[in-house]
Amino acid sequence: MSIDQGWLGGARRVVSPNQDARPEEEISLLVLHSISLPPGEFSGDAIERLFTNRLDPEAHPYFSGIHRLRVSAHLLIRRDGECVQFVPFTARAWHAGRSWWRDGERWRRALNDFSVGIELEGDEVTPYTEAQYDSLVRACRALWTHYPAITPERITSHARVAPLRKSDPGPAFDWAYFRQLLAEVTR
Repeated sequence: MSIDQGWLGGARRVVSPNQDARPEEEISLLVLHSISLPPGEFSGDAIERLFTNRLDPEAHPYFSGIHRLRVSAHLLIRRDGECVQFVPFTARAWHAGRSWWRDGERWRRALNDFSVGIELEGDEVTPYTEAQYDSLVRACRALWTHYPAITPERITSHARVAPLRKSDPGPAFDWAYFRQLLAEVTR
């Protein structure tokens, strides 16, 4: 995978209006998330509809409470490993919300300003697929090649940057396995 003008090669583009300009050109953090819509159900186009402000509140009872949210991520990795990109990495996606990150000796807020958000199609309890780990590692490799400030140490979870609000990608995400795969591609 490669990155050209903020777009990941091979990713299907579904452009989200839920983005804006980064206040600075810094891209130095990767935040992993999980999402399934409706909760616990995989496939379908509900995630894409949510990120493009087209979610039908009548399509499922859960959607009536979230259809007005204005959220996005840079990238979604589906269960089969397909990558869908909503926002170019050069722009600010709206994924981390109220959050904070210890960056060396200082605490930082407004993480969307300098982070990349990757959603894994999942529900925090169902194991993620081998295809997802493979696509995630390939995307990470492309990111740190193109944006060298993102290193394996600067990959975190939504749960770690918003611990009182979020728990994703949850205990189903195998951090040890993911870190092992990352180590193999950096050798």
